[in-house]
Amino acid sequence: MTHLIHRNLRLVPPVAASAAGMYVRDRHGKQYLDASGGAAVSSLGHAHPDVLAAMHAQIERNAYAHTAFFTTGVAEELADHLAEHAPGDLNHVYLVSGGSEAFEAALKLARQFFVEGGQPQRSVFIGRRQSYHGNTLGALAIGGNEWRRQHFAPLLLDAPRVAPCYEYRDRAPGQSVADYTAGLIAELEACIIATGPERVIGFCAETVVGATGGAVPPTPGYFKAVRALCDRYGMLLIADEVMCGMGRTGTLYAIEHDGVVPDLVTLGKGLGAGYQPIGALLARDHVVARLRDGSGAFLHGHTYMGHPVAAAAALAVQQVIQRDCLLGAVTVRGTTLRRMLHQAFDGHPHVGDIAAAVCCWRWNWCASATPRNRSRRR
Repeated sequence: MTHLIHRNLRLVPPVAASAAGMYVRDRHGKQYLDASGGAAVSSLGHAHPDVLAAMHAQIERNAYAHTAFFTTGVAEELADHLAEHAPGDLNHVYLVSGGSEAFEAALKLARQFFVEGGQPQRSVFIGRRQSYHGNTLGALAIGGNEWRRQHFAPLLLDAPRVAPCYEYRDRAPGQSVADYTAGLIAELEACIIATGPERVIGFCAETVVGATGGAVPPTPGYFKAVRALCDRYGMLLIADEVMCGMGRTGTLYAIEHDGVVPDLVTLGKGLGAGYQPIGALLARDHVVARLRDGSGAFLHGHTYMGHPVAAAAALAVQQVIQRDCLLGAVTVRGTTLRRMLHQAFDGHPHVGDIAAAVCCWRWNWCASATPRNRSRRR
């Protein structure tokens, strides 16, 4: 008998009694290899001593402070760290409790940006099919995970969606990568024009697709062309890095591979590596400046945003990543894993593509690792 509403209402999962490193133990002593880090979260493994020490110290110092009245040193320090290592002028950080909250905050900040800029008619976001931005109503509305959307469709905002950048499935035989990419950009521009450029707030996309398509990287030049379209039509570019950010691609922000600065970036999962619930929204200078010079407030907020213990955990995680040169380790181990996958599965009848090693890909091999056999096996 359980009083918890579990994900499967017909099954009570094993009770996780302890965890350390890569392993979780249930209350009967059975050991599980946490190979995926939960939901792609536990990037440092479990029970990392530095993170636990930082959390313990913060709890003793101050466990909670409401952000309507106070800030905390640790939240300020985490924001400084994230902004310092972010591309371009993504200098402003809004701390929340997870990825879905971060994406909802991005939608609201983007809308308020245009309202305060005298363009209240802008009310539409464009998303992509086979995308996922979270389980809250706004995130579901923009995302393209139809299984998750179907029961709640009547409650969701209307959002046009275009094709994902999914070269393995969608690039035609004989079509060059450049022509395939150009077709995607043409489709996006046609969608903007059909919707009415004066009505579009922004384009939302995962830098590297995660939950709905596997690990699907963009083609070279895709996000640069998207950035140019957004600039041409006065839209915002919103990059969802809840799953792919914070080091999983060998750079702290996945969009760094593309040399592009989005207007808004959402973070979660690897930000706090599972030690506390935390997410973040990063915004460029011009976005925040408009609100600061206008109403003077972002009309949004949560009780637990900027939580000091969560901020302490996330800051410790990011410091460990930097101190221990883990971004370089991602690159090296990802390359090793790619080689091992090719050795094990090249020619396998049920494997059609090895385009992204687990948690890691790099431009120098991403395209070359896609076989010319365009079969639909996976």
